[in-house]
Amino acid sequence: MLYRPPYEHPLDRLEHQLRQARSVTSDLVSQMIAQACVRFAEQSPGAKAKVDRLIASSAWTDAAFALLALELQQWSVRCLIQDDCEWLCSLSRTPALPPDLDETVEATHEVLPLAVLLALLKARRAPSAQVARSVAVPQARPLTDHVVCTDNFS
Repeated sequence: MLYRPPYEHPLDRLEHQLRQARSVTSDLVSQMIAQACVRFAEQSPGAKAKVDRLIASSAWTDAAFALLALELQQWSVRCLIQDDCEWLCSLSRTPALPPDLDETVEATHEVLPLAVLLALLKARRAPSAQVARSVAVPQARPLTDHVVCTDNFS
């Protein structure tokens, strides 16, 4: 019998830890940065220091939003509500679109910063986040020899 790991995706274990957590800890945020925040290492020293200060002062909500802004610059918060002691965080790439047409990512948790971190993790795993940043379009050379106008102006 083959061994099958309990987690299909590398970020499944981190998502499970975030869902099971009852409070935010610096260790949990550090794991999030190490495993899911691939752009964090490339950020300026000032941006990293800001996140580190927020973590050191236990400003978990601000730290979660700072990570979201650094990691997923094309995503923004579409909806953030509390309903029956549970926070819903909805992220969107195009918040100006109506909700029916928009591709959103939603996450819920009893703790606000954990809901934001879960939404960040889901957005990171979304198929649209896997698409290359720029798609190369083949360029056509302009024709300079014989250009003919074929419009009918009659």
